[in-house]
Amino acid sequence: MNPFKIDILAFGIHPDDVELSCSGTLAKHISLGKKVAICDLTQGELGTRGNAILRLEEAENAKNILGVSFRENLKMKDMWVENSEENIIKIIEVIRKYQPEIVICNAKKDRHPDHQKGNEVVQRACFASGLSKIETKTENNPQIAWRPKAVFSYIQSNFLEPDFVIDISEFMDIKLETIKAFKSQFYNPETDEPNTFISDKSFLEMIKSQNLILGKSIGVQFAEGFHTTRYMGVKNLFDLI
Repeated sequence: MNPFKIDILAFGIHPDDVELSCSGTLAKHISLGKKVAICDLTQGELGTRGNAILRLEEAENAKNILGVSFRENLKMKDMWVENSEENIIKIIEVIRKYQPEIVICNAKKDRHPDHQKGNEVVQRACFASGLSKIETKTENNPQIAWRPKAVFSYIQSNFLEPDFVIDISEFMDIKLETIKAFKSQFYNPETDEPNTFISDKSFLEMIKSQNLILGKSIGVQFAEGFHTTRYMGVKNLFDLI
């Protein structure tokens, strides 16, 4: 029996990507008894504010607030993550370790060029992880091939029209709490660090407004949007209302 087996594995190329984009959805599924893990590809060490050590600490705090079972960081080089064999193998090892049913990853298009890179490298790794002739090991133990049943991309700064949305009305507060765990990155009137796109006072209001607009589209208060690369199947029409 795999002690690391989880239901949902969420990837972000930077610590805080997952919190900003899909933490409400993760919180909702944790409340339903699902096990969740987060994997950050880089430490976000080239960010204007904070540093790698601080961001790792903030990521751990966010993990504890959200109630995630596992979180790890692959420490790829920030801004230089490429769709390479080396990076694909690192991600395959994580997928095979946690054997998720669902993977969630960065937006397919966004203002930050790294976000699209995160999407591309995880999408490719999810497919490659199911190929048994790609051999990987952890602690000298061979891993078995594993391909998630579905891979979804969350929406980030660019307001893209989603393929589907998840009602997070009851979990908006915890989403904001997990985001604020990254104190170095967001609005803080007491810091003298340079202002950035995400440290502006209005940024969190923008995130909340996006979730508000998506929520209203399905008649609820707040929702998060996602993209999928395949058809979504339901058992009957009532699963859609």
